[in-house]
Amino acid sequence: MITPDNGTKTTEPAGAHQAAEAFRAADAAQSASLETDRPHPARIYDYWLGGKDNFPPDRAAAEHAISISPDIPQAARENRAFLRRAVRHCVEAGIRQFVDIGSGLPAQGNVHEVAQEIAPESRVVYIDNDPIVLAHGRALLADNRSTTVLTGDLRDVDELLDRPELRELIDLSQPVAMLMVAVLHFVNDEQAAAAVRAVHKRLAPGSYLLVSHSTAEGNPQRAAEAAKTWDKTASGIRLRGRAAVEEYFEGWELLEPGVDFVPLWRPDGPTHDSTRWMYAAVGRKV
Repeated sequence: MITPDNGTKTTEPAGAHQAAEAFRAADAAQSASLETDRPHPARIYDYWLGGKDNFPPDRAAAEHAISISPDIPQAARENRAFLRRAVRHCVEAGIRQFVDIGSGLPAQGNVHEVAQEIAPESRVVYIDNDPIVLAHGRALLADNRSTTVLTGDLRDVDELLDRPELRELIDLSQPVAMLMVAVLHFVNDEQAAAAVRAVHKRLAPGSYLLVSHSTAEGNPQRAAEAAKTWDKTASGIRLRGRAAVEEYFEGWELLEPGVDFVPLWRPDGPTHDSTRWMYAAVGRKV
């Protein structure tokens, strides 16, 4: 950990100057990697949820989607509600380890808040490829020794699961809940399939896979134009159908109600005015 100078005069040890320069160079490199001149999925989503950790390109992309379909921010909120319901199910089923890939920026009802409210011993690792998520997440979790945030990429699940920082909290010989919520649509077909196969291979029996995924099937007339929201991001977006999402759960026991629109997955309130922009599903490894 880097601590600030408190004004006390000390003798700088040999090599300390070089180390300080290295830290400053690393900070500069991280700042350059933020790419605040182009929209990022995590920050677009943050805007829809009413967050403040976004920049003009993120807001412009988010507003484009809203201009096509004003219910898209509602869909983002419904996706967060699905995450909370699915995490509660896993905790109640005895899961105490959670890995959230593509976690996005901190928002109300994070995985660790839901899980640790029910079972304080729950351990959570958040992973996202936006460096801003790392900075904000670590600041938020500075006093939480059961939760951490890592920068990483969905396209290399094996590398992520082998990280020493992850393995400090997550025991892969025991069941884990793996969240891939609103993230698989940012990689191509082969990469998405490879990611879920790697999860199935590496996780212990009794583990859970939680997925939500954007689709055109609920809004076929508006979907193509809404998808342009992601054109200037590094990833773009792939809108997939119910059958494609079902394929991610090959080898998993798919929980009822199977693959359904996000607000219809085990709702805890009325759904008559809900959106149809995303599918959701949860599976258990047997």
